[in-house]
Amino acid sequence: MDVAILVYDGFTALDATGPFEVLSRLPDVRVRFVAGTPGMTPADQPGFALEAAPLESMDRPDVVVVAGGSTTQRLLGDDALLTWLRRAHETSRWTTSVCTGSLLLGAAGLLEGRRATTHWYELESLRGFGAEPVSERVVEDGRIMTAAGVSSGIDMALHVVDRLEGAAYAQAVQLGIEYDPQPPHDAGSVGKAPVEVVRLMTDVMRRSYGPSWAELTTPAT
Repeated sequence: MDVAILVYDGFTALDATGPFEVLSRLPDVRVRFVAGTPGMTPADQPGFALEAAPLESMDRPDVVVVAGGSTTQRLLGDDALLTWLRRAHETSRWTTSVCTGSLLLGAAGLLEGRRATTHWYELESLRGFGAEPVSERVVEDGRIMTAAGVSSGIDMALHVVDRLEGAAYAQAVQLGIEYDPQPPHDAGSVGKAPVEVVRLMTDVMRRSYGPSWAELTTPAT
């Protein structure tokens, strides 16, 4: 089984490494990081990079994972990358995304008429690609599975393992990586975090990331 994890300059590290940690435990699997520009690919936080192979090295993957990142918006018109996504989806068993990676699926035309999710900051942006935004951690619609922000890629990958190998195998992988989150605060979603924390983080996102795609593409009134 071949798994292609799409990365690019400015991807978010856990978006790629979380699913890798899970999917690399599938039987007889080959997991490869791929990029439009192969070679050392830096993440959006300093000090981390991954060696990525050319897109054509994985032209018919069984599972596609599209990582999100702080630079995703810049790739929404990348014809070579979007063409590869469309072609890979034609034969994949699962086409998936983490965080803002779903915007690339949308730009490739793969989310039209589908339910999908992404990072809360970009959730409304999915409407611009003909998708129905859903504020859930993992959303499955047909052969496409999208995950919310960053850490939810682990949950998404476990869902994929469950679909491919069954519940017992997925539970064994979860136990193997001891994935049993117990954070000190229950503030991991907009619906749970205090209002002042949501406001603070929204301001931080806007300063560091810029306006959401929905804000950029919605005509001023």
